[in-house]
Amino acid sequence: MANTCWFRAEIILCFIAMAALKQGACYTGTYNGWNYGHATSYAQADDSDTTAGACGYGNLHVRGYGSNTAAVSTALFNNGATCGACFEIRCVDDTRWCLPGSPSAVITATDFCPPNYALPGDDGGWCNPPRPHFDMAPPVFDRIAVWNAALVPVLYKRVKCHREGGLRFTINGTYFFFVVLLTNVGSGGDVAALSVRGSMTGGWVPMSRNWGQNWHCNIDLIGQSLSFQVTTADGRMLKLYDVAPPQWQFDQTFE
Repeated sequence: MANTCWFRAEIILCFIAMAALKQGACYTGTYNGWNYGHATSYAQADDSDTTAGACGYGNLHVRGYGSNTAAVSTALFNNGATCGACFEIRCVDDTRWCLPGSPSAVITATDFCPPNYALPGDDGGWCNPPRPHFDMAPPVFDRIAVWNAALVPVLYKRVKCHREGGLRFTINGTYFFFVVLLTNVGSGGDVAALSVRGSMTGGWVPMSRNWGQNWHCNIDLIGQSLSFQVTTADGRMLKLYDVAPPQWQFDQTFE
């Protein structure tokens, strides 16, 4: 009984707090407790086909994210800056579709759920601004709601990401257009800034977000060992020296 009262009080407090907030607020890099939103499942027959996506990760199983993933709406995507962030989600206020006890699941934001302005926000246009929405991979959606639920109300909050292994840097691009894809980022999960330093460049060279978690700079680094300075959205900064040897090649990944 005590647990039930605590959970109900938590929901009431959440709705009081949300009354003072604009529903479409961006929560990238912040950890302010539970917020109200909605979730769906993209219900594909084979979740192993989680490829491409607006974050640039490609095959999510190969990258280590598996099926604990979701595409997020404009209100959360933040033009790709939220890619890699982790959210804890629980289904609430719908006894027909929410699993008993409102269990939670943690997902990584790995794609963008685009708006559909031809449909209203509560009937097909679920990812329309300013709605915070998660279009979840079926296996992780099934951990919070009945598998065939169309749309469920949820509480969600930012949480730290726990990863196995180290940061992974996939090098792409061409001469004078150096591109790096960051994956398997722990802590905040979403990267706020990235710099690279070649063994012959001297100082750190700031990189710009190209799209998703792909970062680029206009510099020729071929034949140099590469070091990286990574800043996550929660303010943590890491300097990783000699991540790639001088003989690195495009399309290689280093950890």
